[in-house]
Amino acid sequence: MKHKTKDRPARIRCPYCGRSAVLRKASYVYREKALDEYLYVCSGYPECNSYVGVHAGTMQPKGTLANGDLRHKRIETHRLFDAIWKNGILSRSDAYRWMQDIFALPSSQAHIGQFSDYRCDCLKAECMRVLENNHVEIAC
Repeated sequence: MKHKTKDRPARIRCPYCGRSAVLRKASYVYREKALDEYLYVCSGYPECNSYVGVHAGTMQPKGTLANGDLRHKRIETHRLFDAIWKNGILSRSDAYRWMQDIFALPSSQAHIGQFSDYRCDCLKAECMRVLENNHVEIAC
């Protein structure tokens, strides 16, 4: 019987230190604030502070391992991106197509959880332009 890839842990290397990532309960990082979720955490944690969340009900990562700075930047980028569809400027699906067009990405790669520091900066700037052109106030 073949196992689906969502049923097997992903094999992930940390882009910062090169060690393997390990599938752990979120409480390993978040302690008592953790939800009943999982993370891929660099085996060098906490010295190497990189990890990524896992899609619920699977063992598939939501993106790539990220250190604290990149995780924060991805969260901020997502907040600005989501404001576009939450304010009715585009539908959610059209917003993702717009993102794909900006970077010439296939839908499989149009996920902020896979974005680099540079790509987050680029998308944040594009989102800010769209929000400002549509007179949407964004709290800093």
